[in-house]
Amino acid sequence: MQNKWTKLFLKFLREWGVFILFITFFLLTRLFLWLPVQVDGHSMDPTLADRQRVIVLKHTSIERFDIVVAKEVEESKTKQIVKRVIGMPGDTITYQNDKLTVNGKEVKEKYLKEFQAAFAKDKLQKEYDYRDYFQQLAKDAKAFTVNAEGNTTFTVTVPEGKYFLLGDNRIVSKDSRAVGYFDESALVGEVKFRFWPLWPLNKIGGVEDN
Repeated sequence: MQNKWTKLFLKFLREWGVFILFITFFLLTRLFLWLPVQVDGHSMDPTLADRQRVIVLKHTSIERFDIVVAKEVEESKTKQIVKRVIGMPGDTITYQNDKLTVNGKEVKEKYLKEFQAAFAKDKLQKEYDYRDYFQQLAKDAKAFTVNAEGNTTFTVTVPEGKYFLLGDNRIVSKDSRAVGYFDESALVGEVKFRFWPLWPLNKIGGVEDN
């Protein structure tokens, strides 16, 4: 009887062992290393669109200009938001007429190129034709990146242990300009790639030194 059960067990392992190992590996990595997140809203257009789904890696080293998922508390509720890291702890960030300077060095934000060009052309009226409110915000804006008061020139110095996060769609994004800096503990992880929709494939982010 024992040999019979042993044979059945070994047969089961041969037929299902690889599958079981895969499922176990998948669940463990999902628990500790990564998680799927759905983009909510238009604040990261055109880099990441509303309702697209991305894979976020936990426990990674966060660097300037990474796209991250962060926890934000709004009306006593915690939600996950997708933004880009512009300022690291201790950084001095200056915007002047849509030009970014980090610690005295000008940096080109090439991930903003498409919407900055559209802003210069017609204040993003075509891109925002799905919402009148966004069109009005763009009409009123004096630059693509302004602070909460609407100033085209502003400087922030990021405190130690904090991060300055902005959405790529600067006109409509609610980010550190409005809600303040984010604690390191509020950063869930780095967005590595989009898994839905599967097409078109695109590279996330990027900057150029001037």
